[in-house]
Parts: sequence; structure tokens; C-alpha cells
Amino acid sequence: MDGKTMSPGVVTSAYAYSINDGDTAWLLISAAIVLMMTIPGLALFYGGMVRRKNILATIYYSLGSVLVVSVLWVIVQYTLGFRGFGNNGVWGDLSAFMHNGVLFATGHGQNTQPWHGAPTIPESVYSMFQLMFAIITVALISGAIVERMSITAWLIFSAVWSLIVYMPLSHMVWAGGWLANPNGLASLFGSAAVANGQGAIDFAGGLVVHTSSGISALVLALMLGPRVRYGKDPIIPNNIAFTFLGAALLWVGWFGFNAGSATSAGTLAGSAFFVTNTATAMAGLTWAIIEYIHHKKPTVIGAVTGAVAGLVAITPASGYVDATGALFIGIIVAIVCYMSVAFLKKALGYDDALDTFGVHAVGGMTGALLTGVFCNPDIGAYFSGKPVQGVFYSGNWTQLGIQAASVLVAVLIAVVGTILSYGITRIFTKVRVEPQEEVTGLDQCLLGEKQGER
Repeated sequence: MDGKTMSPGVVTSAYAYSINDGDTAWLLISAAIVLMMTIPGLALFYGGMVRRKNILATIYYSLGSVLVVSVLWVIVQYTLGFRGFGNNGVWGDLSAFMHNGVLFATGHGQNTQPWHGAPTIPESVYSMFQLMFAIITVALISGAIVERMSITAWLIFSAVWSLIVYMPLSHMVWAGGWLANPNGLASLFGSAAVANGQGAIDFAGGLVVHTSSGISALVLALMLGPRVRYGKDPIIPNNIAFTFLGAALLWVGWFGFNAGSATSAGTLAGSAFFVTNTATAMAGLTWAIIEYIHHKKPTVIGAVTGAVAGLVAITPASGYVDATGALFIGIIVAIVCYMSVAFLKKALGYDDALDTFGVHAVGGMTGALLTGVFCNPDIGAYFSGKPVQGVFYSGNWTQLGIQAASVLVAVLIAVVGTILSYGITRIFTKVRVEPQEEVTGLDQCLLGEKQGER
């Protein structure tokens, strides 16, 4: 106990806890590739699907999310989201305001204590990892409002929405707050749920990331209204190859997203990695088959959209399901999301430009519910000591009920929070660009830049 290394990768001292070098390295790598999901991954994925006159502005939405959320995170968002662990509340506290104490290093050069939920990594590393989730969640919303929302308004909206919607949801689910705490929402389902330590389970963000961003995207799109001549003029993607490249980066980055959420370089990370790839491939294949039946030919856009739907749906379940569950999740989410994108959107006539609602909200909610169906009690017992019982394996409906209630709470927070965020943004600036600016293109009108002609 003299502060020297006691075993490979583990440091102990009066100033440091059991920080594991391997786990820390894995989370740092995961954080980096999750950032890659937003820039350039999501920027290219979205940028390739808009018209050529708006590609740079679309990229800027993703870039702007990185800039705004990274600064806000340091000041107040991390401490309100992740301090006050286990308080069964809606938000944390201000003990890490301006990241105070999170980056502290002792005279021995060791890191500060680990975060409560990840005992082998420094809190600073955990904070960086979670920051990347906060960034992409905001950026995802932009897919619904491309080609018509001003960049200034987007930057303001990103900051306000992060505090009103993302911050409380992240605390309630990932920091022992009201949704995840057995004494919170789960207490409504009886004493057995409390005794079993049950609460909402969301391994990597089906509720916090995808349901919140997808629902918010739909609300914001409805408040902005459709694009000029939407439904009258054809809207042709400017570069499908960009979209494919972006989807490929998302797929690779998602391994950091899901397997990184294990917060350790061990068996759980490997299991999450495997089922993530399985569900993604199954969803992409299922989408292609449905598309072939519907249109007599598959498309690249369709295949990658199906793959992303699979990635979304396996996100909440990746730490709780086996390969069989992953295959079923991939099939089901592809069918549900295809119906939403191909039929529901047309029937209701809303302009969700890049199908953020149809893929992320519908996929996220589907995945959250299916987690309660396919969570394998053996996996839960092995990794956490809590055999979370899904309907498929045990016939127990309690966890599914908790998941459904959690989805409703997330939807309510997203709807109300987005309306408030939109209203606050309008106080400071005009939210939508002028009709003539839409016709000319946002790249030229808002950025003063223009892509070279082919």
C-alpha cells in the first residue's frame, strides 16, 4: 500500500483508487470513436442526403453541436447530469461546477477517484466518454430540420435543449436517478421490483439518446413547418457515397458507443460488441428484403438506413441480450422503422427531412421495449448480480412494464422540453430562414460558402 503498482494495470495509494490502465485505455478509445460518429460520421451521413446547396450547412449542424455541448459540458452539464449519483432524483448537484475536482491530480501524479458507476476508470475519462454521447444526441435532431433552420438558432437551441431535456434524462437513467433507481419509477410496480433492484435499463442510450432526439426532432420539425415546396419538387440526395461513408463510420463508432458503455475492457464489452454487430446486420438485411418486396429492388440508402435502425434498437439492450435476442431485435426494428418511414410519414405529411423520428425515435422506443422482452437473466446475473428477467426467457412482464413507463416519461420530457427550447430560442433570434434563402441554399446565404460544381 505504498502507492506503487500492486498488479498489472492497477494503481493503489492513499490518493488514488483502483484505476485500471486497460479499462481506462478502452474508454479513451471508445470516447474518440464515439466523437467520430458525429464528426465526420453523422455529418457525412446527413450531408450526403440533402440537396447540394445545403450540404455545408448540414455539416455545420453537427460541427456546431460539438462546439456548443463541449463548452456547456465543462461549465455545468456534467455536474448536473452525473454528480449526486444514486439520489433517485431528476438532476445532480453543482459539486463539479466548471468541472471542479474532476481533473484533480495529486502530488503523486495519480488520477482522482473513479466515478461511482465505473470503479476502475478516472472520473475525468468517464466524463469525456459521456460528453460524446451528449454531443451526438443533439446532432441527431438536426436531421429533421435541415435546409430550413438558421445556424444561429440551431446553436442556441442545442445549448438550451441539452440542459432542459438531455441533462435530466441522463441523470435519471445513468446516474441512479428516478428512472433507474429501484425506489423511483420501479416502486410503482410493486415491492418485488424494488427488492429485485429493478429500474429502467438502458445500456447505452435507447431512451436517453435515441428516443429523446427522435421525439424532439419530430416536435421541432412540426413547429418549423415543412420546407418550401415540400412534396412538390423532387429532393434528390447530392452524394449517396457520402451517406454510405457516414453510415460506415457510424457502424464502427457504435462499437465504442455500446461496448464502451461496459466501462471495462472485459467480457461484457465483448458481448455488447458482438450483439451490436449481429442486430445491425440483421436489420440491414431485413430492410433490404422488405425494400425488394416493396419496390422490386434494394437501395444503398435503404440498406444503411436499416443498419442504423438496428444500431439504434440494440443500443439499450446490448449489455443484456444474447445473439438470439439480437437477431430478433434486428428483424423487428427493421419492420417497424420501415413502416414508419415508408408509410406513416407519408400518411401524416410531416417533413422529417432525414427520418430522424422514423429511425431514432421509433427505433429507440422499439429497442427499449424489446430490452424488456429479450433481456437474458443469465447475462444480468453474471455481470451485475441482478438477473433482469425478460418476457422471452421468464414470462415475467415486470421489466417490460418498467421499460414502457420509462419510454412514456422520456417522450413527455422530450416533447415539453423541445417546445420550451424552441420558445427560448425564439427570444434571441429568428429560428427559420427566409423562403428565398431556402430556395437559394443555406450554404451561400448563411455561410457565404458554396460547393464547387461537378
